Amino acid sequence: MSYRGSRKHVLDWTGGPLFLDEMSDLLMPVPAAFPAEARFMPRGEAAPDEARLERFGPQLIDDDALWDELEDWWLCHKAGANTPNWDIAVECLLEDAPGIVLVEAKANWPELGVSGKPLSADASERSRENHERIGAAIDEACRGWQTLDTHVSISRDTHYQLANRLAFTWKLAILGVPTVLLYLGFTGDYGIVDAGAPFVDDADWQHAFSGYSASAWPPDLLDRRIDVGGTPVWVVSRSKPVIESSPPRSS
Repeated sequence: MSYRGSRKHVLDWTGGPLFLDEMSDLLMPVPAAFPAEARFMPRGEAAPDEARLERFGPQLIDDDALWDELEDWWLCHKAGANTPNWDIAVECLLEDAPGIVLVEAKANWPELGVSGKPLSADASERSRENHERIGAAIDEACRGWQTLDTHVSISRDTHYQLANRLAFTWKLAILGVPTVLLYLGFTGDYGIVDAGAPFVDDADWQHAFSGYSASAWPPDLLDRRIDVGGTPVWVVSRSKPVIESSPPRSS
């Protein structure tokens, strides 16, 4: 398969021998330590599956009740339904406690979508109930974040991808899992100009991300340690030059 855009760059990076070292450097000054045998998903094109936390999480923290609670919080009907897939998920230590780095990666401006979670007019009753459960989970997370900053505003019905990332980060912290949410802009992929303007450099990415996230996530909560019920959390924005540009779009 020929991958393009952020998906290609995630697989190029996670398939390389320096991934964990480069991740550590990229996150500084966040005190994330990565064991030499840290587990992560995906692992390049040889193992391209993205992580879902109810499946990947038990490999990191052996507590089935924790991961069951996370899934139950998000879904009332699990068969045929998904929790969010993560571009990258990495085992780490945060302040000497088992934690996780979750990555949402972008390579061009159109990837920063602002739409809400869709629900088709002919959706089943189970789908509608899951839709309502997800909305309630995000609202709960929003109220939780607002105890730290009243300007947080996340919702199922706008900027859904950002909202679900921030909601899961909050819930993981409530469950006692130290978490880093990394928004990562891959820069310099001029192979995807047909799909939209790529991020040119770090300044371009930071400008794009700040504009995208400003209505939901206050700048004062970005790139600093946040205490959520006694659990440390970081929400950070970083950029990384692509290893290789995307190939042309297949005809």
